[in-house]
Parts: sequence; structure tokens; C-alpha cells
Amino acid sequence: MSDRAIRVTFIAPDGSRIEAEGAPGDNLLRLGQANGLPLEGTCEGQMACSTCHVIVDGAWFDSLPPASEAEEDMLDLAAGACRTSRLSCQIDLTEDLDGLAVRVPSDSHDARRL
Repeated sequence: MSDRAIRVTFIAPDGSRIEAEGAPGDNLLRLGQANGLPLEGTCEGQMACSTCHVIVDGAWFDSLPPASEAEEDMLDLAAGACRTSRLSCQIDLTEDLDGLAVRVPSDSHDARRL
């Protein structure tokens, strides 16, 4: 694995685009949080909540490893979940994901910011 930055485009709930860069092995949840997105991640990546729910751009969805059954169960609880929904805590950045685009649902709120 190289040290080349992995580019990710987040589409915030207000529709603004946030271009971010992470290193291979970084986690999408942490990258989003570091760039000010309302991805709470209450369970800290333990798949016990759905507060890091994102909607992956359809062009990228099949590039991701399949969701586990536990992740699918949590996505069933996510507001506004759709076919390309994933938990950002379960997506580790790889060179194959350079250019990934995800949307943060409009009903996302980060209680850490209240």
C-alpha cells in the first residue's frame, strides 16, 4: 500500500461539496468527522448504531466490499436508508476508492455539536 492520498467527495446535508483527502487505511467516518461533517459515530465504529450512515454514489457502490450482515441490520435502522447506503465506519480507504463520492443524508445530526 502506498502513501498516496485518497480523495473523497462528501456531499453535505445542505448540498455543499467537501473535498477531503485521507491516507490508505483511514476510515471514512473519521475522515468525514475531521472535515466537519455531521457524522456522529456514537458507537465509535462498533456497528451498534447508524449515526454514521452515508449514501454512496451509485457509480462507486459496487467498488466497496459487501456490507456484513451486522452492517445491513444497522442500516435497517438508519433514517432515509436506500440501496446504496453504508455505514461510514465500515469503509476503509484504499487506492481503489480514490475519487469516492458519498452523500451525508439531510437527517444526519451530530449531537457532539449541540
